[in-house]
This record gives sequence, C-alpha cells and structure tokens, in this order.
Amino acid sequence: MKSVEEQIALIERGAVDFHSREDLVKKLTRSLETGKPLTIKAGFDPTAPDLHLGHTVLLQKLRHFQILGHEVNFLIGDFTGLIGDPTGKSETRPPLTPEDVKRNAETYKEQVFKILDPEKTKVVFNSSWLGQLTSYDMIRLASELTVARMLERDDFKKRFESNRPISIHEFLYPLIQGYDSVAMRADVELGGTDQLFNLLMGRDLQRSRGQEPQVVLTMPLLEGLDGVNKMSKSLGNYIGISESPDSIFGKIMSISDELMFRYYELLSDLPMSSILELKDMMQRGEVHPKTVKVRLAKEMVARFHSPEAADEAEHAFEQVFTRHELPDDIEEVRLPSSNEVVWLPKLLLDAGLVKSTSDGRRMIQQKAVSLDGAKVEDVDASVPAQGAVLLKVGKRRFCRVIFS
Repeated sequence: MKSVEEQIALIERGAVDFHSREDLVKKLTRSLETGKPLTIKAGFDPTAPDLHLGHTVLLQKLRHFQILGHEVNFLIGDFTGLIGDPTGKSETRPPLTPEDVKRNAETYKEQVFKILDPEKTKVVFNSSWLGQLTSYDMIRLASELTVARMLERDDFKKRFESNRPISIHEFLYPLIQGYDSVAMRADVELGGTDQLFNLLMGRDLQRSRGQEPQVVLTMPLLEGLDGVNKMSKSLGNYIGISESPDSIFGKIMSISDELMFRYYELLSDLPMSSILELKDMMQRGEVHPKTVKVRLAKEMVARFHSPEAADEAEHAFEQVFTRHELPDDIEEVRLPSSNEVVWLPKLLLDAGLVKSTSDGRRMIQQKAVSLDGAKVEDVDASVPAQGAVLLKVGKRRFCRVIFS
C-alpha cells in the first residue's frame, strides 16, 4: 500500500465534499498498520439499462480505491430501486417493477467491469438484507428521523412549499440507503454531490448503532456535451459507454477546450501532474487543443472498447471531419423501389437515423440533414424511391439507402 499522504492525494482528486478528512486519515493509518483494507461502498439504483460517462465518475473513484488496495463493494440497489430515489425530483417517481430492476441490474454488472477490476470488486444487492427487515424493524428505523429533519432536504422543502405531493415511502429512501452502510459496515461511501443528505444518513445510523461512522466522499455531477447541464439521457447531452467507438470519439471531440480538462480530471487515468502539464503546454501554444482532445478521446474509446478501436475511430474522424471524406463503413439499408416518392422524415426513420418522423422534421429544421451531400431545409422534401441516396444526419450519422 502507498503511504497515507499518497493515498489521500489520489482519493481527493476531483472530490467535492469530505466528511471528514480527519476520519479518513485515521482509517487509512489503521489500515496500513493492520494490513486490513477499507470497505468502500457506492450504490447504484438500476433505474435505466445504460450507463453514461456521468455515472463513471464514481466508478473511476472506486477504481482509485482498488488501485490503493482497498475492498470495493459495488452495491446494486435492487430494493431501493423499487422505491425510486427522490433526490432532485420535483414529483414522485413511478416505482420500477421487479422485472425492470432485475433486467437493468444485469446490464449494470456487464458495463461496470469496463472500469472496475472484476477480481477486486464485490457485487452486492441490498435486497439481501433489506428484504429481511420486519415491519417492526422498519418502524424502528423510521423512528430515528423527524419530518423536520427530512424537510431540510432542498428538494423536499421545495415540493412542500409549492404544495406538491411527497409520498411517505420517499421519506424512507434516505433511511434505507443509510441502513445499507450499517449492514455493510462501510468505512467509506461515495456518491454524487446531490446525494450528500443520503450519505450522511449512513454516518448517523452507524453512530447510533455503535459502529464507527463511515467517511463520506462526494464527486461532482459531470457536465454533459453542452457544458452547462449535468450529463443526462433525457437532455440528450450524454456519452453512453456502450456507444460505438466512432460515436464516443466524435462526441469527445465536440466538447469545449475548457470542459475537456474537467473530463480529464474526473475520467482520465493520467496523473494530475501530467494533466496540468498538458494544460500549461496548450495555454503556451506548444501543443494544439485538438491534439490534447484526441488523446482524451482515444483513452475513453480504448477503455470501453479497445486500443485498436481507438486508432480506427481516430482514422474515421480524420477522414470525415478533417479531410471531408466519406467514412469507409457507411451502413446500407435496402428498401423497396417504386414509382412513388418518400417523404424525407419518413425515409430518415426507415434508415434508422432518427427516432420518429417528428424527430426527422426537427433535424431538418435545425439544418442537420444532408441528402447526397446537400443540406436540406424543407421539411416537406421527398425523395424518389429509386436508385440510391446518401443520407447524413448531424456530423456523424451516415446511411446509404438503396431502393431495389
């Protein structure tokens, strides 16, 4: 194991809240003296099947703890997922079905090992202990928190003041998440900055049960491609870790130079000293921003696919965006030919380039659609259902439609 000072330096990288640094120093010192690793916990409710780079900020920090020799517990909240985390929500979330939770949990297990070392990761499900709690246990747990304390939470406070409903089961969520820490005897729990209230609940419950309180470490919510809002699938500003190499590479290349270094700090394996050196060199004009961004894009593609895929993605990007050539592997879709014409938004949908004809109309209005290399601005445009046409949507999506 590294020294306490060296461990703290890596653990603190990118972190926001630390409750408390003093406690962590004590735990790390004891760990070095006894040779016993710390138990690190981070929980993920399987509310959606796909993870994006925003989720991997926590996974990357868990990986740091693995590098330092500690025991990482990847907690899948299959029980809490049935409740739905109320954090940041302006209304009650619809609960997931057990089938949804089980299906999403399986995809989580597949994706997290693109970052975490499977041999050093313990995957646990909180239903294994929460499902054993009796009605008496739940009432006793609920007695440990007052309504006044719960309304200190900003999201609950806003909903209460605006007369929006708050369900009783939502009040149970922080308690149940805190009880996870008791059941796991966690030394450290990680979460996003929006989870601070829930994470501190774990400290309180551990203390009331005679356990040493866990250290709480929060990580920032990663900004999405727009550089403003947090990365979110609903906002469309995300980079999914299961996306194609070309898509991951192209999206990374689209972010601003300022946001690029935010991604470097929170997602890259490069030491902070190397990242600061790159930033300094770029500011002095010794290296072009594009070169620095390519390095980050290739690192992300290599992590979620392979180094070979990263090289191919770089080649494809240069081919399309620098030399303005067509990519080598344009997808082809064959459709029936006829003497009729096809409405362009419908053709975009049939080619798999948009999710709906409304989406197709919107992309045309945004001047993001090209037909055989020419921009299309007319939402009522039609295409003869004969021969072949090359469609392009946005900067990266191509399709050759062959009518036969």
